Amino acid sequence: MSSRLAVDIGGTFTDVVLETGTKSHAIKVLTTPDAPERAVLEGVRSILAEAKCRPQDVSLVVHGTTLATNALIERKGARTALITTEGFRDSVEMAWEHRFEQYDIYMERPQPLVSRDLRFGIPERVASDGTVLLALDEAAVRRVAAQLKAEKIEAVAVCFLHSFTNEAHERRAGAILAEELPGVAVSLSCEVCPEIREYERTSTTIANAYVLPRMEGYLGQLETDLRAEGIAAPLLLMMSSGGITTVDTARRYPVRLVESGPAGGAILARAVAAENDARKAVAFDMGGTTAKLTLLDDLDLQRSRQFEVARAYRFVQGSGLPVRIPVIELVEIGAGGGSIARLDTLGRIQVGPDSAGSVPGPACYGRGGTEPTVTDADTALGRLDPTRFAGGAIPLHRDKAEAALQSLAGPLGTDAQGAAAGVAEIVDETMASAARVHAVENGKDTADRTLIAFGGAAPLHAARLARKLGMKRVIVPVGAGVGSAFGFLRASIAYEVVRTRHVRLDMFDAKMLNELFAAMRAEAEAVVRPAAPGETLVESRQAFMRYRGQGHEIAVPLPNQPFSADAAGDLRRRFEATYEQVFGRAIPKLEVEALTWTLSIGTDRPLPSPAKPVTKRAAPTPTSHRDVFDPASGLLERAALHERRLLESGMAFDGPALIVEDGTTTVVPNGFIAHINEVGQIVLEDRA
Repeated sequence: MSSRLAVDIGGTFTDVVLETGTKSHAIKVLTTPDAPERAVLEGVRSILAEAKCRPQDVSLVVHGTTLATNALIERKGARTALITTEGFRDSVEMAWEHRFEQYDIYMERPQPLVSRDLRFGIPERVASDGTVLLALDEAAVRRVAAQLKAEKIEAVAVCFLHSFTNEAHERRAGAILAEELPGVAVSLSCEVCPEIREYERTSTTIANAYVLPRMEGYLGQLETDLRAEGIAAPLLLMMSSGGITTVDTARRYPVRLVESGPAGGAILARAVAAENDARKAVAFDMGGTTAKLTLLDDLDLQRSRQFEVARAYRFVQGSGLPVRIPVIELVEIGAGGGSIARLDTLGRIQVGPDSAGSVPGPACYGRGGTEPTVTDADTALGRLDPTRFAGGAIPLHRDKAEAALQSLAGPLGTDAQGAAAGVAEIVDETMASAARVHAVENGKDTADRTLIAFGGAAPLHAARLARKLGMKRVIVPVGAGVGSAFGFLRASIAYEVVRTRHVRLDMFDAKMLNELFAAMRAEAEAVVRPAAPGETLVESRQAFMRYRGQGHEIAVPLPNQPFSADAAGDLRRRFEATYEQVFGRAIPKLEVEALTWTLSIGTDRPLPSPAKPVTKRAAPTPTSHRDVFDPASGLLERAALHERRLLESGMAFDGPALIVEDGTTTVVPNGFIAHINEVGQIVLEDRA
């Protein structure tokens, strides 16, 4: 029987999942930051041995990686140059020309990935409607190429003004660079990000060029290593959009991989929401380095076309490098298991955003870490079984955790357990605040939603977080500790194409738009079809529209059919309905225009049907009991320990309790009842 393999590289752990028919195996190994593929191969070998699966029986490998993100954050990408229109080389430093921290006189802007001496202007000019105002100076391109060769440049980003309306100059410059600089990676903005807004387009193209050589080398080496292990299956990559794509596409556009791990978790959460008929939910993914939250409404995920990486102020919008790529919209905060806790100048506990990572890791790992972390707090509170963490691969040292927490306990006038409770409460409140702000920014609320918790640390904190957000139900899926990797195996093979074409509805051109969408469909299908021969492809379209004179657009869903000559009225109705949903009211008698159009196609992956209700029955006798400190009540409580593998559909019990499994532990506080639903998921219900 063929098997499918999923690998998710995180900041602390590398998760590996193997599915064979209805059976699955999962394993967590510490990430090896210096050579990420080493942990991948270690995990693959271990899981194949555990499942007694032959390498040649693996039919598919789906991979998500933080390598591109880390290269951007740590500035460990290629030596990159920028070629742009003469007079515009400083646009990457001028950015949006505003202060993201209005009152911080020491505000630090993110440094461009390309220094000024490696940014070159070329005489050429295209108007906003695509008209050539000044022909490309090819001799100037060749002179710059000679300079780049002398500078030993490894990658070049080409971004000319208004190339999204006329790409001829960029195409020709790319051809010349390929002649003059063989072996140098070249990224063209007309391929990477063919849409309006110069700064974002340039930033995205530079980011793609910056990580391209490293990602190309890594993916090539990974393919070689997997074949050396006897795995000849296709290797597909998870994208930030929630779709998976081929290695060839990932090599050309590695910037699309920057949020691949969290996207896999969101895909899993959507399936879990469908199985529990949770029309309104929050996906909560808490790993070793960060926590991610995203909203689901009517079993659909929120999506965006812009994301920021390498923020100078990690959680301040506008302080990072923008990349315009299809991405599942989420809020990410430095609140993972490895997040470091300390006291600020006012003696208050602060958690994160920096993390102990996998090297040296939290103090309780016994690998040299000395600073207190969230995992140390969970260990000191009694929530974690020292012999079962990460499937027993990493024994936890409670004494080392408590010793690290003394740096907080002393100044606070408490003991290690009191400090641990403070750390847990602060990290939970930080996540709750981020979720509230994210919901409000999107015109939504968190109350009356279902919290879907996955990632190694999320089930430990989910019930407390749910109470803070006014939620009454928490669901912990099967394999929650490696949830993103499970999500990879449920994602569709997909690709999105975007084009900017300014269209006023009072001057609607159906023929032009139908030709545009036909070309976009052909481009997307050329990417998807080789990886999904014979499969049914599902198409979706969007327009980014606004009232004329506004500075930003909103995404408006479109019908998947050609436009008729009188389609302008339908477009306006769709825009006003969406605008009213976002802002509360539409504005009458204003002209409407569309700037950008997107088309995505993907293989059909129907959502699962809702699970059938089950009759609740008593759970087996707990395997043991343990004292667990509850930060909410400030009391030490006797919690029953249940092995998840022994819990069957319908079994129910009251908190306080701990449900232990290899990848994580689910905390069931006092006042909650836990039961197992038809598909084996843990459902916590707050009776308070």
